Amino acid sequence: MEAFENIHLDLSKAAGKCRFAETGLGWRPAGHQETWTLDGRDIRQAQWSRAARGYEVKIYTRAGAVIQLDGFQHEDFDRLSKVFKIWYSVNLEHREHALRGWNWGKAEFGKAELAFNVQSRPAFEIPYSEVSNTNLAGKNEVSVEFSTAQEQPDKANTAGNIDLNQKKRGKKTTVAADQLVEMRFYIPGTALSKKEKKVKEEEEMADISDEDKNGAENGEGEEENAAHLFYNTLLDKAEIGDVAGESIATFPDILHLTPRGRFEIDMYENSFRLRGKTYDYKIQYDSMKKFLLLPKPDDVHTLITIGLDPPLRQGQTRYPFLVMQFKRDEEVSIELNLKDEVIQEKYNGKLQKVYEAPISNVIAQIFRGLAGKRISTPSKDFMSHHGESGVKCSIKANEGHLFCMEKSFMFVPKPATYISFDNIQNITMSRVGGAVSASRTFDITITLKGGQGEHQFSNINREEQKSLEDFFRTKGIKTKNEIDDSGTLLAAALQDEDLASSEEEVIAAARGSADEDDESIDEDFQADSESEVAEEFDSAHESSGSASGSDVEMDDAEGDAESDVQEVVERPKKKAKTGK
Repeated sequence: MEAFENIHLDLSKAAGKCRFAETGLGWRPAGHQETWTLDGRDIRQAQWSRAARGYEVKIYTRAGAVIQLDGFQHEDFDRLSKVFKIWYSVNLEHREHALRGWNWGKAEFGKAELAFNVQSRPAFEIPYSEVSNTNLAGKNEVSVEFSTAQEQPDKANTAGNIDLNQKKRGKKTTVAADQLVEMRFYIPGTALSKKEKKVKEEEEMADISDEDKNGAENGEGEEENAAHLFYNTLLDKAEIGDVAGESIATFPDILHLTPRGRFEIDMYENSFRLRGKTYDYKIQYDSMKKFLLLPKPDDVHTLITIGLDPPLRQGQTRYPFLVMQFKRDEEVSIELNLKDEVIQEKYNGKLQKVYEAPISNVIAQIFRGLAGKRISTPSKDFMSHHGESGVKCSIKANEGHLFCMEKSFMFVPKPATYISFDNIQNITMSRVGGAVSASRTFDITITLKGGQGEHQFSNINREEQKSLEDFFRTKGIKTKNEIDDSGTLLAAALQDEDLASSEEEVIAAARGSADEDDESIDEDFQADSESEVAEEFDSAHESSGSASGSDVEMDDAEGDAESDVQEVVERPKKKAKTGK
């Protein structure tokens, strides 16, 4: 037996003792009784290279797993080389990493990991077990997403031996503040497809018939986009595509409001997959923290909202909620790809063999059976003015609906916002904005405990004020009402159709006499009257006529003062202009 101290298994924080024997090897962390073991017959390949804590031994198993033992010293190479050669019949290969720091090289797919080589030396390797998802981010760009800390079980805390034949994702035990979650590869040009590669290999071995050669030359194996080929190969190797197993149920062309687009939903035993034109997502059922079934107030659609932790990532954007929209009158008939015995034994009868119901209810029931998540619906204690379970409002410029649940508020679709009652300090109801909108709508501001900020929902119909106040009172939420009822006169003015036809007129009426001279209607003016004022500015007035008319005016000017006074009195008075 050969023993080594201060060895780390799969980048674990805790160091342990590693022992090699003829039958296999084992590792036990300090202070723990659990031991991780590996049968010597399962070792397929072993490599020695420089690592973070000195030198590491990387072991490739026949089941496709990658084991990292880190913390060896340089002088341990000879001892380990003899151990692997004599006991396991495996050569311990010495590999040197590329240290040039180049970001361009060649990606090679191995049996257990993806290697990025620079000048035929590996710059880094990515085990397939660490790849959680991959997407085509562009015409020549592929994004690779990695398992996060929340998805990684601690191997050191697992009791008993670990069965490496069952390949588990996220087996690394590293839990750090900073973590690599995504990497992007730019892959230009074209590459040979799998079929053409196989044909060329067979040609080189002279094991292909002339007929097959002609078929290949006629275009059966054509070149394809190199990025697409990389993407499809990684899907196959990392087992996140169709090879992950047969789907239990499939729903095509489902409209998603967040993230926006139409996706096909494939449901598997432990996960479900969203397939779109640009992005594909694989989501574990364990990542589902909330499942809400929300009837949209338009009486036409139903929303399914799924809360995810960790959230869905699309480049730099994170989506903590999935929001799907369905028509209420759209029904579906589907048969699950499960045997009756499995439904009864494994799912305790929570699933049915055949479903015939509205599509939103069918998807909700299947999710409930497969994921074991409780379906949340709006509270029966709230009913809007129009008899709905949600009210229309806005978060900044984004319109949506606020639903009152039993223990929380949920705003959908964008940005999807979940607020638990236990996290609310108080709610303030206020009227803000212009004079017109303020009389018809109001806002509510939800202040969170512990200085976590606040959420403001604006443009709520005034008719919903009483319903919301009653609901807040029922749930015991502290509420402040800052709505000023002194706008009764303004509300009455808005109900007048004549004044409400113009927003400027309503504002002027509310301001009072400040704009009376310029904006108010002159009641003395009559467009059809034949008053002397109208004749004075008439183009056919006598003053522009004959000379006799002028003589008459001169005679009137020379008349007595009494006639002048009488004439002035009979003329209507002009309105004096006053400055603002």
